[in-house]
Amino acid sequence: MYAAFFSGFVFVGNLAADDTQKHRWVVILVYTGAISAALYGAVTLMVYLFALLDQVTDLSTFIPWGFVNIRYWSHVATWLIPLLALASLVGPFQKQRLWQFCCAMGATLWWWVVLLSSARGTMLGLAFGALVAVSCVGRPALPWLKVFLRYLAYGVVAWLLLSVLVPALLLNEASLRNLHAGSAGRLPMFIEAWRMSLENFPLGLGPQSWLTHDILTEDYLRRSKPGHPHNMYLMWAAEYGWLMMAAILVLAGQAIRLFWQRRAEVRAQSSGEQALPLAAFTASVSAALLHAGVSAVFMAPGSMLIGFLVLTVFWALISPNTQAAPRKSKGRALAAIVAGVTLGILACFWLREVTVYYHAMVEDRDHHFDSVPYGTPPRFWYYGNFPRHPSQMP
Repeated sequence: MYAAFFSGFVFVGNLAADDTQKHRWVVILVYTGAISAALYGAVTLMVYLFALLDQVTDLSTFIPWGFVNIRYWSHVATWLIPLLALASLVGPFQKQRLWQFCCAMGATLWWWVVLLSSARGTMLGLAFGALVAVSCVGRPALPWLKVFLRYLAYGVVAWLLLSVLVPALLLNEASLRNLHAGSAGRLPMFIEAWRMSLENFPLGLGPQSWLTHDILTEDYLRRSKPGHPHNMYLMWAAEYGWLMMAAILVLAGQAIRLFWQRRAEVRAQSSGEQALPLAAFTASVSAALLHAGVSAVFMAPGSMLIGFLVLTVFWALISPNTQAAPRKSKGRALAAIVAGVTLGILACFWLREVTVYYHAMVEDRDHHFDSVPYGTPPRFWYYGNFPRHPSQMP
């Protein structure tokens, strides 16, 4: 899955031949994101009104809606919020007042939900992403930053109005969620994952070994529960080994090299047509990479699907145009075909193992329904404890 994810966005991103096609991809993605964010925000207001009518004081119980975990929504917010500011600056509707209102409304409501749910990972990620984008792209990124900060200000006003003032007047209590600076119990999991990564160095203990490994640290033993270590990099190192982390660093190094070359080209241009998408997507990707250090950004399905699209367009933006070098394009096409065939063969083996996993999960389903007071949410560790440790098998 991860091999397909990382190689997939690189392969698809390289398919964009020139700046015109890249710009078309940018507009399609950010416009789709802006419309979706506005619609989601409108329904969120409906949920908010129903909650007030039911005298609900803790709005974070129902908002954000549609996700099995409140933090799964924040992953999507980390990817999308930098792009909502871009949506009002590019494309055919950028000068239309109705479109500007749509973008502003969606971004405002998403920022409100970020503040309402105290999504610290998203807040830190977005601050980091904006700083990286402006520092690297420079002055051409300032128009994007101004819109980004304006939407943030709108979100703060919406939070004061909808989460503080209105509940205080109608319910005599503000709907505030505690925002604390602690690690929320993540530190023992970080240490446990670090220790795991050294057990079978540099190969790791294998996929999903976090669920089945013999616990190594006392702190994690005292608070052990099914889940993940809330740090994608340590989890990959623990399960897939530091060799995989080295491969990811090589990919990251290539991305930085391409970005720096593209940055020089963009800064040399007099217009900001290329700078604004580069700044926004750089902020989005940087925010998500930081957020992945404290949450399952590259594990939650919704986040991975949105992230794949964002990373694909980002890779297209930083990749050199291919039309000017037809011979090199043919070589890339041949390499892409070979890579595709290789991945297809590997996918057959992967699907076979998925089938084995599915049948084992079905056998374990009765244990889940008998012992766990949940339905069937999309979190694999809720279905019993499969794959179970051999000592736990009946």
